[in-house]
Amino acid sequence: MFEHEGIHMTPPSSTQTIPEHHTVPHHVAVIMDGNGRWAKKRFMPRVMGHKKGLDVLENMCRVCDRAGVRFLTVFAFSTENWRRPEDEVSFLMNLFLMALQKRVVKMHQNNMRLRVIGDRSRFSEAMRRSIDEAEAMTRGNTGLTLTIAADYGGRWDILQAANALIAEGVQHITESDLSGKLMLADVPEPDLFIRTGGETRISNFMLWQMAYAEFYFTDTLWPDFDEEHIHRALSSFAQRERRFGRTSEQLPVEQQRAP
Repeated sequence: MFEHEGIHMTPPSSTQTIPEHHTVPHHVAVIMDGNGRWAKKRFMPRVMGHKKGLDVLENMCRVCDRAGVRFLTVFAFSTENWRRPEDEVSFLMNLFLMALQKRVVKMHQNNMRLRVIGDRSRFSEAMRRSIDEAEAMTRGNTGLTLTIAADYGGRWDILQAANALIAEGVQHITESDLSGKLMLADVPEPDLFIRTGGETRISNFMLWQMAYAEFYFTDTLWPDFDEEHIHRALSSFAQRERRFGRTSEQLPVEQQRAP
């Protein structure tokens, strides 16, 4: 479980309260899909698409930070991705390690915070050490928080939360109890979920937390997802009518979608 330093309360749940209205999402969650297909179209090894994808992620951090997004959570490696070819998994792990060692310094200089969520038990000792060092370096930063979900799954997240409560002897688990034990329990739920690459599913990503997220699917492959595409997604969110169970007529006039 991620340590929640200095956290005194869990952010409100979208199913228990009505979140404050805002046109810029506070929290954006992303599945960065299409790296392998991007490389294949260019007659490159699949791994080159993943390498290009790192540059795109760095750019997205800058754009989101300028736009006012406070939290960006990306699905880098799922619990199911271990099923991929061994050489690709090995490359992804090494790429992740190199990114932690090299790019985190730039994030720190830009006042961004880095966090990693997921089951770290299958990572190498060098990987776990680099994660700890990267998180420690950027912990005090106040700009955009980039969270990388690695060896993460939404069902795993719920199970580890439930098991933590059972270990504490909690017998009648409430929504607040479970929410408080999830990864990123101290962060607002995602407002906007983006998936690139043409697939229209959430693939076991933040299942509990995205109960009321707005979904944005695009055919654009992740390595081609540039600043213009990011702004399109943010603009789409700004035009959504977020009712949270209410009718349109119950919303304040300024939040109602034009007929």
